[in-house]
Amino acid sequence: MALRFVPALMRPMRIIGSRSMSQVGDFGEGSGKGGGAGGDIRSAGGAFGKMEAAHEEEYFRKLRAQQLQELKKHMKQEMKEHYKENIEQLEQQVKAEEETIARHKKRIAELKKKADSDSD
Repeated sequence: MALRFVPALMRPMRIIGSRSMSQVGDFGEGSGKGGGAGGDIRSAGGAFGKMEAAHEEEYFRKLRAQQLQELKKHMKQEMKEHYKENIEQLEQQVKAEEETIARHKKRIAELKKKADSDSD
């Protein structure tokens, strides 16, 4: 049930990943030089453009790391819940099998008792 939220968590990471791969030149080199028009400072190019591009990339790298951390935390929680559910189901199955064994032992004892009384 909660696994359907995983694609929603991955969607921003997919956008970020494709954004960084579409770059042709160096970041912050200005318009027409592969840097793209990322705002006034970036479009002007130069040291400030490169610095702005570096800050932007750092922001997205931290955002990606945070999303990955949240996804890992979510997956661990999901695994714990599934393990708990599986353990409960297995315990119920064991209890049912133990009851079946007890019922069969009782029936075997009854049949032996009946066989002994018939042979006398």
